[in-house]
Amino acid sequence: MKPMSDAQTTVGEIRARVLAFARERDWEQFHSPKNLSMALAAEAGELMEHFLWTEAKDSAAPLADAKKREQIEDEIADVVIYALEFANIGGIDLAKAIEAKLAKNAAKYPVEKARGSAKKYTEL
Repeated sequence: MKPMSDAQTTVGEIRARVLAFARERDWEQFHSPKNLSMALAAEAGELMEHFLWTEAKDSAAPLADAKKREQIEDEIADVVIYALEFANIGGIDLAKAIEAKLAKNAAKYPVEKARGSAKKYTEL
């Protein structure tokens, strides 16, 4: 199996590898939308643990520590794997969904109002 990198691997290729991994283990039977959404939330929580109780200005520090960075990479990978498996099981075209969501967000957050602001669209 060829090594993957963001610059060379398509989302479709990653989705196929995630699906193959689950199928080889006969895990699809457990991968309902409910279970996958819960697993995704749990893994996001594990990612957040690495930054809990740190000030925003200090939150990049764990990424500079090799051991902590590896743990963080594992957690973000788990988040993305569950999101991809959710898309696989749900028949969701991620590129299409992301494109549609970006268009919705562009309408809610026009550049001239949102640039440099962290306010919610209802407050712009």
